[in-house]
Amino acid sequence: MEDVTDAAFRTLIARNAAPTVSRVFYTEFTSADGLVRAPEEGKRKLLKKLEFGESERPIVAQLFTSKPEHMEAASALCASLGFDGIDINMGCPDRAVEKQGCGAALIRNPAQARELIRAAQKGAGERPVSVKTRIGYDRDELDTWLPELLAEEPALVAIHARTRKEMSDVPARWEHIAHAVRIRDSLGSHTLIAGNGDIRDLADARAKVAETRCDGVMLGRAVFGNPWLFAERRDAPTPEEKRKALIEHIELFQKHMSGFTSDALMKRHFKAYISGWDGAAHLRVSLMEAPSLDHAKRLLAEA
Repeated sequence: MEDVTDAAFRTLIARNAAPTVSRVFYTEFTSADGLVRAPEEGKRKLLKKLEFGESERPIVAQLFTSKPEHMEAASALCASLGFDGIDINMGCPDRAVEKQGCGAALIRNPAQARELIRAAQKGAGERPVSVKTRIGYDRDELDTWLPELLAEEPALVAIHARTRKEMSDVPARWEHIAHAVRIRDSLGSHTLIAGNGDIRDLADARAKVAETRCDGVMLGRAVFGNPWLFAERRDAPTPEEKRKALIEHIELFQKHMSGFTSDALMKRHFKAYISGWDGAAHLRVSLMEAPSLDHAKRLLAEA
């Protein structure tokens, strides 16, 4: 998720993950056009977004562009940086992204989408290439859209169980994920199918896998404020654990991101951690008004 699952947050999640959980990290989506054409300062900031540590492996770089030549070059760059795979975003509904012919706009341009997959595969070499997309643009188009993607034999297609038009305004409809699996099987494809949308936790993810026969689940919003998502714990984190985790998160943000992005981005995490107990609202307001991240850490230390 843009400006959420950065290197700082991924590091914190990795520290808390149980070794028994099979998981793959994805970066925030990154502009392949920028990686190829941006001035040196712009490239430096984009490459900062792509930094990762060994604890995050396996890790996949998610890219977006409408230009195959940029996708090939950016995929080759990510391969040289040591990423374990390349993912192409074909599902983002942001208007600015769509105006570039990227994200969900590619659902309306299957020929371009297929060319981008081929370009990524060429640039990535032996590394797997996957696609993140939706069930359709204005309506369910899986019967025509998914076979176009499968024809290029990506390693995995992760499907958000809503259309682009629906954004996240309606409940995810997981029956479409089951249908995607049936389409894949009917075509004799070896591409893995992952489902995405409204997953609460690991138990819910495993239930959806059993229900739809998909090969895996992609979690997004469930991780917000919850670095324990992959910890296999049965109890809810206590307010004290949340307070300490937020301090650790801020310190990691200062280490990895400060100076390259606005410190104000860290504030979007405050509400996700600090809520649900007496006095939380007052503490959250104080944190939001803190003039610096160091000041926010002092408030948390004193809380």
